[in-house]
Amino acid sequence: MKIKIVIAVFAVVWLILLARIYQLTIKSNTYYESLAKQNIVKKEWILPVRGEILDRHGKPLAINKIGFKLLVDAHLSPKRRKPELERAIKEIVRDFPDLNATKLRKRYLRIDSPYRHDPIVVVKFLPYEAVLPHYTELSRKPHVKIEPTTKRYYPYGDMTAHVIGYVGKANEREMSRDRVAKLTMITGKSGLERYYNRFLEGEPGYRMVKVSAFNEKVATLKTVMPKEENDITLHLDMDLQAFIADWFKKHGLSGVAIVMRTDGAVLAAGSFPAYDPNAFVSGISRRLWKKIIENLNHPFTNKLIHGLYPPGSIIKPGVALAFIDSRKVSPYTKFYCNGAIELGKTVKHKFRCWKSWGHKETDMIKAIRESCDVYFYKGSLLTGINKIAEELRKMGFGKKTGIDLPNEFIGVVPDKNWKVTKYGQPWYMGETLNSAIGQGYVLVTPMQVARYTALLATGRLPRPRLAKILAGKPLPAELEDVLSEREKRALPLIRRAMYEVCNHPKGTAYSTLHDCKVKVAGKTGTAQVIGIPQEEKKRMKESELAYYHRSHAWLTTYGPYRRPKFVVTVLIEHGGHGGSAAGPVTKAIYDWLVDRGYITR
Repeated sequence: MKIKIVIAVFAVVWLILLARIYQLTIKSNTYYESLAKQNIVKKEWILPVRGEILDRHGKPLAINKIGFKLLVDAHLSPKRRKPELERAIKEIVRDFPDLNATKLRKRYLRIDSPYRHDPIVVVKFLPYEAVLPHYTELSRKPHVKIEPTTKRYYPYGDMTAHVIGYVGKANEREMSRDRVAKLTMITGKSGLERYYNRFLEGEPGYRMVKVSAFNEKVATLKTVMPKEENDITLHLDMDLQAFIADWFKKHGLSGVAIVMRTDGAVLAAGSFPAYDPNAFVSGISRRLWKKIIENLNHPFTNKLIHGLYPPGSIIKPGVALAFIDSRKVSPYTKFYCNGAIELGKTVKHKFRCWKSWGHKETDMIKAIRESCDVYFYKGSLLTGINKIAEELRKMGFGKKTGIDLPNEFIGVVPDKNWKVTKYGQPWYMGETLNSAIGQGYVLVTPMQVARYTALLATGRLPRPRLAKILAGKPLPAELEDVLSEREKRALPLIRRAMYEVCNHPKGTAYSTLHDCKVKVAGKTGTAQVIGIPQEEKKRMKESELAYYHRSHAWLTTYGPYRRPKFVVTVLIEHGGHGGSAAGPVTKAIYDWLVDRGYITR
């Protein structure tokens, strides 16, 4: 019996051993075969070159400068090999004395580890012309490697900063979402660089390389080249963009200027002052960053889509259409303006017109031409805030324009529900009056204003677009039909009023635009940034106010008047009156468009 038990135990043990041998030799063959291949075949990524951004004439706005990066072999950091690391760094600094040896050493030691076998980048970029005289010598130095690389460069610097944006080092979150950014360590941070980042960065290629036990390449087994058909051509005209930027700099102005075709193609878009995006590509210094963020004119803010401003009187043509659509006010309704109206039974609250002695008997054309506040006060009381807000939202306010820039702001178009939701408070009649003249809670972006102006000019609401050609294909215009039939029938009257703003002797923009090389229509706006106390008997002049208390100056126009092709929207921060502050640059832009053949007289 004992012999049988011993035999049975031996049989079980042998069966287990045979099963394990079968598992290791037969079943696990695929696993160990793939593991062995990993030990002899290495996948090397071939990084794509980031696409360039060009203006409509092919001028480069974002390019890749060719240069070299310097690498040092791994595993030189242990004490017994330290002389080799010091020698390698010393030789690099001898050829490039502007480099800091201490920083190179720290960068190397931070990355080096027993598990890293690839050379370590100690210098990310050196210009081609700087490296070329030393190239042969560098190639022969032990433990030092030299490889070609590129660096993003913006030839026009701050002139295109808020449109083009910039690239920078990708963070962990960005790399987890984008495999190309994980390889290149670079991603778009703002502007078009961010909006079209996935397109611009292309698709990486790779090569399968056979290596020895010492990690030396033996043969290349397969190569797949990266996909790099990723350039973008814009509608932007860099000559016009530079012309506008120079104007703002020359006159020391802060604000925004937009030149857009009525179908949404953006020819120029500037936010001023700006910053040099090249400073961010390799990492900005703390000193320069502090200087930028402490500038009270906010050069880092993209005011085109992130600047929220009260629109002031430029909102009046849209409010007039709301009056007409409500059927409470006709185009021919007249209101008497004596310089102010009062609300309130016990405590009288005065709402003033900008013209203290009033406009007298005023119809819709005169109210828009001379920007009569009292006309819009009285009309808004009949129409109501909810109807006004509904129509303004149809015209593109309180929503994104859809322009190809990231993180666009939507602004504020208030009504009764909005105030209850946001503040838990009822709506007051006086707030309707303020909203009707573009003050109070109303906030818009300059890009929304340009889009709204195109709607007034053509009857259709465009989607603003910077990119013209993507992947070799033109991008079509996108236009919405948003106006009611009643509003469409009223548009000729609104356009006539806007024409008189710029061409009638009593128009608010007549002094600067009546002798423009092309007849234009538009609307001025003076948007207050501080309230005027009720006890103030006489309104102070803008020139008497402290700079940051002065109103923002708006002027939004389209031209030619009879065949609208272009919209020009200008905002001068703390500029005072719209016509006098924004008029000269607006006229200069239209004259430029005529001189360059964009507009024929």
